[in-house]
Amino acid sequence: MNDNNENQLIKVRHDKLNELLAQGINPFPYKYEKKDNIEDIQEKFSSLETEEESDYIAQTAGRLISKRRHGKAGFGNISDGTSNIQIYFKLDFLNEKYDIFKKMDIGDFIGIIGKIFKTRTGELTIVAQDIELLSKSLRPLPEKFHGLKDVELRYRKRYLDLITNSEVKDVFIKRSQIIKSIRSYMEKMKFLEVETPILQTIPGGADAKPFTTHHNALDIDLYLRIAPELFLKRLIIGGFERVFELNRNFRNEGMDKNHNPEFTMLESYAAYWDYNDVMDFTEGMIKHVIDNIFNGSLTVNRDGKEFTFKFPFKRISMIDAIKEKANIDVMTQSEEELIKTVVALGKVRPVSKGKAIEKLFEHYVEPKLFEPTFVIDFPKESSPLTKDHREKKDIVERFELYIAGMELANAYSELNNPIEQKERFKLQESYREQGDDEAQRLDEDFIEALEYGMPPTGGLGIGIDRLVMILTNAQSIRDVILFPTMKED
Repeated sequence: MNDNNENQLIKVRHDKLNELLAQGINPFPYKYEKKDNIEDIQEKFSSLETEEESDYIAQTAGRLISKRRHGKAGFGNISDGTSNIQIYFKLDFLNEKYDIFKKMDIGDFIGIIGKIFKTRTGELTIVAQDIELLSKSLRPLPEKFHGLKDVELRYRKRYLDLITNSEVKDVFIKRSQIIKSIRSYMEKMKFLEVETPILQTIPGGADAKPFTTHHNALDIDLYLRIAPELFLKRLIIGGFERVFELNRNFRNEGMDKNHNPEFTMLESYAAYWDYNDVMDFTEGMIKHVIDNIFNGSLTVNRDGKEFTFKFPFKRISMIDAIKEKANIDVMTQSEEELIKTVVALGKVRPVSKGKAIEKLFEHYVEPKLFEPTFVIDFPKESSPLTKDHREKKDIVERFELYIAGMELANAYSELNNPIEQKERFKLQESYREQGDDEAQRLDEDFIEALEYGMPPTGGLGIGIDRLVMILTNAQSIRDVILFPTMKED
């Protein structure tokens, strides 16, 4: 539809609005008593025989999605988000209100009162005995309600996407169900849901660039949090044994099909656990969601490949994975040799051997981890908040969960030695001085908190948006975030 045609259609709708107002009809009333959802009507009266009419007087409402007028009668369909149903409008039944039907457009919200009837073709229909205009639509819906196809417009104007693409609404209903199921699992496992600051004086808990803002009253810079980790650990120190937060994080980074600068994370901490316990817990959570939302079975399709979730998940060390996929034994090579290999791949020069190992993993291994796999035992230099491995030198007790070539979870046996933690933070500061602007910062208040004592603890972070992507077979993170970050028009 070109701009001239659209402007003409908008003018026609405004003219109808003015005609209604001139007749003393309020096209935007304050409320309407909707007694029946359309889905309930469809279920309750599906057993009606052909051409049988019920005695029940339905009172429902929804958006007009089609309209067909034939002189003194007409048909339309309305949708209320649960389902849609046909409406029969007739001058003999509606009298002067039939004129309201004539001035209705696709997109208007309307209220309907009438008996339910099954037509000769077997379609359940409400025979309108009274109608009310609840909201006049002043713009035509895109592409005559046959689906909004422009991908950028779908993300930018999600309300139109939801109106015109019913499967999109289904994804976000499923997202809500998944989050509800996660919360029920956390409650079952005796975790307490808490809230920690989004505005922080020191951004910590992850390797990422923060967004910066300024608080005028205190005249200080603040940062949108990149992770809630250090505050949740303070709660473990304070005596809560199991806590979790399900909320937004913000990272000032690029955007692609797996990244949005504003995203939802589940982060949890359990006293007296290590990363082995957290692996079992993570597996249990995903199984709980699949059992509750997908009846115990789910097949994932991505990039022409598919798998069905099976438990337990595969486990492999990062070092062994690189050896298997790239034929590189990183433990026998020097830091400079590994850095040269990374630079030869066209990547930015890493600041340490640990960072080089992770870059090799990202290049050679990560895209090939299709079926659920726990990658365990990471380099110490790239894991500043993690306990040393109890058996392996220069390795820490950390895992990440990968599904369909994408990192889904990150977890540690949490470092609780304040002396060592301070040294790790100082090492991170040196990486910042070498140009790694994602390296973590020294948080003296957190070190002081650790000095009061934190029990052995297992921590977990799960990217909820990515989990929903996997479980709904969405191909982009923007398909599972209602209002993703977009470049301005």
